[in-house]
Amino acid sequence: MEKEQEREWTEAQNIVVSVDLLETAKKQLQFLAAVDRNRFLYESPALEWAIYRYNAFWLPLLAKHLENPISEDPLVVPLDCEWIWHCHRLNPLRYKSDCKERFGRILGNHNIISSVQGISKSRTEEMWNKMYPEEPYELDYNRRFPGDSLQKNVQSEKFTSYDLVSAVRRQVPFCFQVARPHMSDDRFLEEAVARYKGFLHLIRTNRKNSIKRFCVPTYDVDLIWHSHQLHSISYCNDLYKLLGKVLEHDDTDSDRTKGKKLDTGFSDTTKQWEDTFGLRYWKAGAMYRGTTPTPVAQIPFPFTYEGKKLHNFDNAIQFPEMKAVEVLLEFVEIKNVPEGEKGNLRVSFSKKQPDRLFNAKKTMSILSESGEKQVAYFQCEPTGEVLFELTCNSPSNLPLYKSFKPYGFCSLSLQDCLDSGSQLSVNKWLTVVPLTGILASKPILLHVSLSFTLPTPAFQVFHLVRSQPFFKSPCNFPLPKIRKAKNVKSSTCVTDDDGNDVLNLQMRDLSKEMTRSTPELLKEVHYITDSGETHSLAEFQGTEWCIKGTHGSFKLCRSSGNDGHLFELVGHKMVKLFAGRRLDFEPKHCGKHTSEHDYITAVEFCADYPYGRAAALIDFKNGIVKVKDEWMILIGITLAFILSDILKREGGFTAKVGYKENIINQVVQVASSHDNAENLTEVKVEVENTDTQIAKQGISQSGGCGSGCGSGCGGAVNIGGCGGSGCGSGCGNIVQSGGCGSGCGSGCGNIVQSGGCGSGCGSGCGNIVQSGGCGSGCGSGCGNMAKCGACGGGCGGSGGCGSSCGHMIKSGGCGGSGGCGSSCGQMVKSGGCGSGCGGGCGHMAKSGGCGGGGGCGSSCGSNLLHDDNVGGCDLPKVEVSIVNEPVAA
Repeated sequence: MEKEQEREWTEAQNIVVSVDLLETAKKQLQFLAAVDRNRFLYESPALEWAIYRYNAFWLPLLAKHLENPISEDPLVVPLDCEWIWHCHRLNPLRYKSDCKERFGRILGNHNIISSVQGISKSRTEEMWNKMYPEEPYELDYNRRFPGDSLQKNVQSEKFTSYDLVSAVRRQVPFCFQVARPHMSDDRFLEEAVARYKGFLHLIRTNRKNSIKRFCVPTYDVDLIWHSHQLHSISYCNDLYKLLGKVLEHDDTDSDRTKGKKLDTGFSDTTKQWEDTFGLRYWKAGAMYRGTTPTPVAQIPFPFTYEGKKLHNFDNAIQFPEMKAVEVLLEFVEIKNVPEGEKGNLRVSFSKKQPDRLFNAKKTMSILSESGEKQVAYFQCEPTGEVLFELTCNSPSNLPLYKSFKPYGFCSLSLQDCLDSGSQLSVNKWLTVVPLTGILASKPILLHVSLSFTLPTPAFQVFHLVRSQPFFKSPCNFPLPKIRKAKNVKSSTCVTDDDGNDVLNLQMRDLSKEMTRSTPELLKEVHYITDSGETHSLAEFQGTEWCIKGTHGSFKLCRSSGNDGHLFELVGHKMVKLFAGRRLDFEPKHCGKHTSEHDYITAVEFCADYPYGRAAALIDFKNGIVKVKDEWMILIGITLAFILSDILKREGGFTAKVGYKENIINQVVQVASSHDNAENLTEVKVEVENTDTQIAKQGISQSGGCGSGCGSGCGGAVNIGGCGGSGCGSGCGNIVQSGGCGSGCGSGCGNIVQSGGCGSGCGSGCGNIVQSGGCGSGCGSGCGNMAKCGACGGGCGGSGGCGSSCGHMIKSGGCGGSGGCGSSCGQMVKSGGCGSGCGGGCGHMAKSGGCGGGGGCGSSCGSNLLHDDNVGGCDLPKVEVSIVNEPVAA
C-alpha cells in the first residue's frame, strides 16, 4: 500500500456500523442451512402459503409484540415466515415502504429470535394460537394447500404487492454460493466485515464525486451486506449517516454474460478497489462457484428408517485424512527489470514439493507487464512452498511457438502463511534470485498477491488397476490400467493419487464349493496383504452383498424406490447410488462432453442433508474412486470393485443401453463439438438403421474380423473390419472406419469415420472420430481422437507413438520421426506434440502444443487458458483455472 491508499483503507475501517455483523453472519449461515433442509419453501405451493402466513399472521403478530410486548420472553419466528421475512428485508427500500404503509413504521427485529437458535417456542406458540386459532404455528409441508381459498384470502387482505416469490427464488442460488465450511470461520468473517466497509467506502466516494457506478460485491462482502440489511432499522440509520440515503440492494440482475451490466460492474469495482486501496479485490473462497447443482431428490428423505450399525471391520485399514486449501494467485507488478526485458516476462508457479492435489507447473502474465489481469485458482495441500520462476521470452525457430528461458526464482511458504494467525491473504514484494549469468543493477522485485481459505477435508482419489485383463469381451465400463500385482495371479491393485499401493483386492466365486460350512455364501471379496494373507471385505449371500467398513458395515441392495437411484447402501447411514455425476461432482464446462454412463455417484441422506450430499464418485471408465469422508473410503473402494463385476456380468446398469445406443451417443457427442456437425448426420442415420442386434455385439455391413482376431470385435458398422492376423480383443463399435490393421492390440473400439488403427497398433486406440487414426507402431492408449491429424502421420510415425495419446480434438496430433512419448492425450484445439515429445504432454487446450527439435520434456500437460468463471475443466488430478474477468456475485 502507498500512503494515500493506506489513508483510504483507514478511513474505510472507521465507518460505523451499529450491528455485530460477524455474529449476525454466523446466525444467517445457520438459518440458510436450515432452510436448505426444508426446500419445499423454495417452490409452490408451500412457498405461496408461506408468503400468505407471513403477510396475514407473522407481520401483525410482530407489530403487536414490538408495540406492546406481552412478556419479556423473545418472540420466536416460525421457519417459513422467517424465510419470507428474510427475503423481504433484502430489498431494504421496499421493506421500509411496505412496513410504513401497513404499520406506520419499520418493523425491526429487537427481541426476536430465529427459529434455529434453539430457544423454546412455547410462549410464542401460545401467543400465536390465541391470535390465530385456526392456523397452526408450524407449517406442515405435507398438508394440502387449497389454492382457491388461498387466492381468496390474499385478495381480501391488504398485503404487499412486492413479488416475494421472485425475491425468494433469487436467494436460492445465494444459499448455495455461501454454503461452504470456511464461510463461518471467524478469521474469514472478520476480513469480510473489513472488506464490506471498504465496499461502502467506494460507494460513498462515488456519491461524493457524482460517479454513477454499479458496484458488485464478492460473496464474502455480499454475505455481510445481507447481514446488515437483516437489521432493518439499524441499516437505514447507518446508511443515512454514511450516504444520506438508504442504499438499495439490487439482486435482480443475474446475467453474467461478458459486457453486460453485472460483468462490467464487477470489472469496474475491481479496478476502483485495487486503485483505491492497493489491495486485491478477488479473494479465495469468495468467488462465484458455478451454477447450483441439480438435486437428486425433490422431496426430503423420510427419516423413519433406523439403521443398525453392523459389525466393524476387524482389521481396520487406516486412511490418513487429507486437507486442502483454495488458493487465488496473481502477479501484480515487477520492479528493476533490465530495460531490454520489459514486456517479455512471465512467471511460472508450482509447489516446490508437488502434493496429491497440485503437481503441475503453470505460467501467467504479470499485470504491470501485460496490462491484462490474470488470476490463477487452484487447490493444494496446506504445506510446503509455492515456487515462482521468472521467465523471459526468447526467439523460437518454430512458428506459433514461444520459448521462455528461466531468469530467476523466489518462493513463498504456504505453511508460514497459515500458521501466522494473520490475514488469509498475502501481498508481498519478493526478491527474485537471478540465475547465474543474469545481471541486474538492482534487486529484481516481484509483487505477489495470494489469498487462501483455511484447510478443509479434501476429496481423496484412488485408482483401481487390474493385474490382468478383466473382461473377455468389450464392455461399456472397462477398468483401463493393467499391471502385475504382488503375490496373486489375478487381482485389482488400489493405489492412491501418488501411485502408492493401498490394497490388493480379489473376488472369489464360492458357488461351486459345496464343502463350505455356509453354503449360502456365493461370493467373497478380500484384500491381500504383502505377506499373502487374505482378509474378507465383502460377502455375497442370497441376493445381497454385505460390505465391511472401518466404521460399520452396509448391505448393498437393488433400488426399491422410484427416485432414479440404482442401488442402496443400508447400514448405520443411508446411501443411495445414482447414475452419472451428481451434486458436487456435476460436470462443468468441457467435462459435460464425457458420457455420464461411465459414472456412479454415492449420495448420503441424513438429518443434515435430507435432499442428499455427495459422498463418493466412481469413474468406471478410468477406474477412479473419489471420496471425501474417511468412513466412506474403504466402502467406496470395495463398492467400485463389486459394481464393476456386476457391470461385466449384466452389460451395464441399464439394459436398454447397448452398443447401438452407445455408438449413436459417441457420434452425437462428437458432432456437438465440431464445426461441420452435419457431416456426421449420415453416420447417425446409418447407425440408427442398422440391425438392433448390434446391441448384442453383432457385426453389420462389415468386412469382418481377420484371422487370429481376438474376442469382442462386435458393433462394427460400415468398416473394413479387423485386419490381418493377430488382432487383439475389443475392437468393437467401429463405424465407417478403415478398421484395425494386422497385429492390432486390444481395445481399438469406438472408431468413427476414421482411418482406423495401423498395423502393430497397441491396445486402447479406441474412440477415434474423423481422425487419421493410429499409424504403425502406435503404442497403447491413442484413443478418443476427434478431428485429429492423428499421431504424427499415423501414431508416432517411424519412431512409434508411446502410450496414451488419446483425447485429441482438432489437434495436430503427436509428431513425427522422433516418436511421441507417453500420455500426449487430451489435446483440444492444440498444435499437438512435436517430434521427440516426452511423456505427459496431455490436457493442452487452445495451446500451441509441445515443441519439437530436441524433444519436449515430460509433463507438458494441462495448459489451460480460458475465460470461464473459476471452476476448471474436470481434469483428472490437477485442476487449475487461469481466468481474466469472472463475475463474482
